[in-house]
Amino acid sequence: MGTNKQTPVPTGEVDPANPSTALLAFNTEDSSSATSDDSTAAAAAASRASSSSFREKPAKTIIFISLLLVTCIALSAAMAFAFLFFSSSSVSSAAAPAPALARPLVKLRRPVVLLVSSDGFRFGYQFKTDTPNIRRLIANGTEAEEGLISVFPTLTFPNHYSIVTGLYPAYHGIINNYFVDPHTGDQFNMGSHEPKWWLGEPLWETVVNHGFRASTFFWPGSEVNKGSWTCPEEFCKFYNGSVPFEERVDTVLSYFDLPADEMPVFLTLYFEDPDHQGHKVGPDDPEITEAVARVDRMIGRLIKGLEKRGVFDDVNIIMVGDHGMVGTCDKKLIFLDDLKPWVQVPKDWVQSYTPLLAIRPPLGVSPSDVIEKMNEGLRSGKVANGKYLKVYLKEDLPSRLHYVASDRIAPIIGLIAEGFKVEQTKSNRKECGGAHGYDNSVFSMRTIFIGHGPNFAQGRKVPSFENIQIYNVITSILKIQGAANNGSDSFPQTILLSGN
Repeated sequence: MGTNKQTPVPTGEVDPANPSTALLAFNTEDSSSATSDDSTAAAAAASRASSSSFREKPAKTIIFISLLLVTCIALSAAMAFAFLFFSSSSVSSAAAPAPALARPLVKLRRPVVLLVSSDGFRFGYQFKTDTPNIRRLIANGTEAEEGLISVFPTLTFPNHYSIVTGLYPAYHGIINNYFVDPHTGDQFNMGSHEPKWWLGEPLWETVVNHGFRASTFFWPGSEVNKGSWTCPEEFCKFYNGSVPFEERVDTVLSYFDLPADEMPVFLTLYFEDPDHQGHKVGPDDPEITEAVARVDRMIGRLIKGLEKRGVFDDVNIIMVGDHGMVGTCDKKLIFLDDLKPWVQVPKDWVQSYTPLLAIRPPLGVSPSDVIEKMNEGLRSGKVANGKYLKVYLKEDLPSRLHYVASDRIAPIIGLIAEGFKVEQTKSNRKECGGAHGYDNSVFSMRTIFIGHGPNFAQGRKVPSFENIQIYNVITSILKIQGAANNGSDSFPQTILLSGN
């Protein structure tokens, strides 16, 4: 409730008794009628004294009464102000508005969620250039005010799959973009579609389990036939980076032309930009600015298409990124071969170098011994940039990383400082570009979260949160029961409007 503006109590003058009137009332004798004898003079003097006394007393009385009236008025005003203040507070508390409800649907029969990913959209990119369409979603929707927190490692496949399963990588199995199964020796890469790699239950599977349709236009894991999800040709596109962004948007829009009982209730849309440019030039190059502007144009194309169909206000659009980006250069390199005076780490032990160092020594070699010797060398001051790498047994990693509960995770993990890279040996190759994958506490690894639609408050800012919470947000909007996950069951209540 706004502050009540009190009208000041008037302090206008109280009109005093007119002195001329007082004299006229109490001295009516004409001085020319006085006699010359003593008695007459004495009587006149007494009369004048009496008249003066009478004149002074009414004046004092009037002043006293005036002061008394002003005091009473001031006290009354103070009491009135207090009454208004406390009664207004009481009314405000008693009549506090109920939690806002989700806005009713106009054209669609049931809630729909469109999940849009802009790969490598570092938090803050939205300010690099004019982004009127993204800005429109933010102004009329709900935004993570300081960005969305990626899971560790802050890489593309682990994070995209965490968003749609609500699981940390150690639990959904995609612990890196590339890794090796220690039991079978099989290698995972970004083209691996065998169900054995992909654990958990992604949203498209959850939706189909409830008898509804889902569509995916590129999303890591969506090509995998798993459970009730068969990646139907008309609703599931295998990744092909050459497909124009415009075609992707238009295909998604075409689903809204289907009959109500055939239309997907959950849809995904994916853009490689600005990650593609970020790896080449880092986060501060003009190429990034243009890539961000291109993504904004695609959001504008999407909005326009939904408005044309009359469903823009009915669709819950959730726009996210998977991770951020930071600049890297040759001067920020750490070479494993520089550790040879302490311990030799052969190439075939290393499963990934940067920005997540993962080492799996062969049987018979103690990971603890390797770590002790590596850290000794890194702390010695004799290894270039050694202080920017710290090596752990995976069990000893900070618990906030949730990066231990999988055999797929190598026993030795190295955390590399922001912007630094690990390589095996020195080379003549020169490189300045960008990277991600670092500790998710690093701010440059944050990305964006924007929610727009009937289930999101307009112009609302919320604190940053981890992307594993998004799964429960979407199942709450769709009013379906989700699978077990690492997110909080109560989190959706903190970000969504109450259901109708």
